[in-house]
Amino acid sequence: MSDLMLKTAVATKVRVNGWKNTTVEAMQRRAADKGQTAVEYLGIIAVVVAIVLAITGTSIGSTILDRITNLINRVGN
Repeated sequence: MSDLMLKTAVATKVRVNGWKNTTVEAMQRRAADKGQTAVEYLGIIAVVVAIVLAITGTSIGSTILDRITNLINRVGN
């Protein structure tokens, strides 16, 4: 085997092993985050509920509906 091929093979093996180890470590760290996702989902749901309540509790909802309807009618004509 030539010197260049040997250097290339060793460099490739080092990079692949480094990538493999980094990937395994990242997956292991991610597996420990099981509890966070439920809290994050609850936070997102709370924000969506707050937005829906703000839209339905004020005249913003009807204003948005009227503007969308007007835009659709303009496209249709």
